[in-house]
Amino acid sequence: QVQLAESGGGSVQAGGSLRLSCAASRSTYRRYRSCMGWFRQAPGKEREGVAVINSDGSTIYAISVKGRFTVSRDNAQVTLYLQMNSLKPEDTAMYYCAAELGECYSLSSTNFRTWGQGTQVTVSS
Repeated sequence: QVQLAESGGGSVQAGGSLRLSCAASRSTYRRYRSCMGWFRQAPGKEREGVAVINSDGSTIYAISVKGRFTVSRDNAQVTLYLQMNSLKPEDTAMYYCAAELGECYSLSSTNFRTWGQGTQVTVSS
């Protein structure tokens, strides 16, 4: 069974930056077309899509993070990244990595069956 492991969360002041990483335990997503993405969930709120990236490098971003966050992937190592700049207190949430074979055409979480355990990001004002 494929496992995803996130890292890089932490606490930062508003305006700061963090870089999240997500490593897949198997090479399934290297051999086949796949979509990997980041989602987040704040206390009392529903999980929302942040950004997804397909094997061909095409990306989709949530409007709230566009221009501040950058999603990328290393297909050789099957590692997903999220560079977060100009962080705001409203970015505070548990961030989850997800992966699925095939391509993503939206930020819907229902596209994904494999999820990581999450990493906490806290942004203070």
